Amino acid sequence: MHLFSAFAVGLIFGVGLLVSGLANPAAVLGFLDLAGLWNPTLAFVMAGAIGVGTVAFAFARRRAVTLFGGAMHLPSARDIDRRLVLGSAVFGIGWGLAGICPGPSLVLLGAGAPQAVVFVAAMLAGMALFELHERARRAQPDAAPSSGAGPVRSTPGGRRAL
Repeated sequence: MHLFSAFAVGLIFGVGLLVSGLANPAAVLGFLDLAGLWNPTLAFVMAGAIGVGTVAFAFARRRAVTLFGGAMHLPSARDIDRRLVLGSAVFGIGWGLAGICPGPSLVLLGAGAPQAVVFVAAMLAGMALFELHERARRAQPDAAPSSGAGPVRSTPGGRRAL
């Protein structure tokens, strides 16, 4: 049942990417082009996704197990650290340059788009380099804790800052 549900969710997600235009690099770049012919359509798609996500997380927080009886694994990290900021920046730069992000790249790959082959190859290479870097970092005796937090300082409210 888990395999079927994973397939169904992936299929719905892929169809949603196609219908919304998020799998179309030209539409994404049009949305990101604030100084040119800005296309606000994707702002509505993102607002809808945020709404659905908010409801889904509120529902999930009230449950101890998944709908199929598995353990509920919700994100617990709330810190904004250097790794999060840098990762977000790299993601945003890549999305802005190519008009493609990881989810839509797989939809485009399935559709046979040549730019998706290049993007997915670069994405996999980047993931492999990150994994090698992480293994090397963890192997160092003075490595930072596994939370991934870089150097931080406490603020007056007790929060962690970059």
